Amino acid sequence: MHFFKHFLQQRRSLRRLTFYFAAIALVCLAFADIVISTRSPGHELWLMAKGLVTPRIEDSHQWLDAVIYTLTFSLQGVILAAGLGFVLSIFYHLAWVRVLGACLRSVHEVFWALIFIQIFGISTLAGVLAILLPFGGTIAKVYGEQLEESDPSPARALLPGGGTSISHFFYTRLPLAFHAMRNYTAYRMECAIRSSVVLGFIGLPTLGFHLETALRTGDYSSASALLLTLLALVYSLRFWFKAKWLWILVPAAFIARPLSAQWSAANLGQFLWDCVPGPIRQDWPLEKTLRWLLWLGEQIASGVWNTALLAQIVLVLTGIFALLGSTLNSSHFVAGMARSTGDGFLLILRSLPEYLLNFIGLIVLGPSMLPAIIAMTLHNGAIIGHLLGGHSDEIEPAAIPSGPLCRFAYYYVPTLYQRFLAYCFYRWEIIIRETAMLGILGIPTLGFYIDSAFEFLRFDVALILIAVSAGMTLSADYISRKLRHQFLKPDLRPAHGSQIQMAPLTFRNP
Repeated sequence: MHFFKHFLQQRRSLRRLTFYFAAIALVCLAFADIVISTRSPGHELWLMAKGLVTPRIEDSHQWLDAVIYTLTFSLQGVILAAGLGFVLSIFYHLAWVRVLGACLRSVHEVFWALIFIQIFGISTLAGVLAILLPFGGTIAKVYGEQLEESDPSPARALLPGGGTSISHFFYTRLPLAFHAMRNYTAYRMECAIRSSVVLGFIGLPTLGFHLETALRTGDYSSASALLLTLLALVYSLRFWFKAKWLWILVPAAFIARPLSAQWSAANLGQFLWDCVPGPIRQDWPLEKTLRWLLWLGEQIASGVWNTALLAQIVLVLTGIFALLGSTLNSSHFVAGMARSTGDGFLLILRSLPEYLLNFIGLIVLGPSMLPAIIAMTLHNGAIIGHLLGGHSDEIEPAAIPSGPLCRFAYYYVPTLYQRFLAYCFYRWEIIIRETAMLGILGIPTLGFYIDSAFEFLRFDVALILIAVSAGMTLSADYISRKLRHQFLKPDLRPAHGSQIQMAPLTFRNP
């Protein structure tokens, strides 16, 4: 009887939690700018569809160079990030290491790139560092959790009195976590390819650089070829990104595109000096300082409001799309070729960066929050839907035969609901980061004001706004952790949070 009462109470708590999030999203939707400002979005979509089925590579040498840059940025960044993350993960039990990792991963790689471009110019070093630092912080967290979750029995058997040593770490803890760490590194390589493409939109010579040009000029056949190249790179990872090939791939990446930079000590010194807040740097009078603070406060307030507004809408719509989309990958609803096709559709959406989907949406629908809402909902919902559909194989078929709608509403969703909420909470932090970054495309989130500050060389303002964006990301991570502790089962709490990102892209066999 006690167990039954606890079960009902937990179900009511989850319903209340869901209701509050949905109600807040509805209120946010009333304030969101979701207008369609283009005259004929259907015509533009038709042109894109025609281009999609007629891919064309105009300059094969340029295309190959962009592919090499994309792969070398990704490979160099991931390998260096894995090394940094591994070192930090060994000491992840220390508070300052956890804080350092959280700060590194809370700043989007595009923001890191905007900083490093000011110091090193449009260079390979700027691109690799932009991937290395946030990925290193993320990998440190995941590796650290995987090491903590490994069975402590072998270490205790060798050291009954407690303590540790380097040899015991490498022979007892690391072997137990190594397989999971290797799988996660493969997933980060998939993320790095997407990030490399996005970095091309801000000037680095990857596929994204040429993709932006093709989309802006309406050359959708060229854009289609570049888009298919991106999907081919991501999907082919399962065949060539393997541990036994890294001894060839890593040196080849550094030889093909060595780390280089265009910088001088004088430029670095000037950049650091420009990062000092203006009132301090120029000794402004009180009146001018107050005006500067008021102007800065208006930007922060507007950016934070629009970032939170958009992120909350996306979080709820992501959950709805994920639940519905997971049926495309669930044995409870589809089988055989139909399931492979549905799963492939989700994996394609997962492989396309939100920035790219948003950019396409802006061309079709015009400037508003609507393209960003659609882009992030499709990308994040596809990730959760793919994972949720895979987990549905672990539950038994419904005891009472019923139609698909009843089975979905009364068995499938209630059974997987806690895992579904865990996935949504895990993605919340990432949604905040992406929402802030997408402001670069003109949406008035924090990224809009950050990009404007860099454009006008107001580096002090840019760094303050980046710190605010990082604070929002860390706050979302903290709140989601608290919610998981309070409402979810122990096996879905933070210690297992990394599981949502451990699956490299693979297509299901028919």
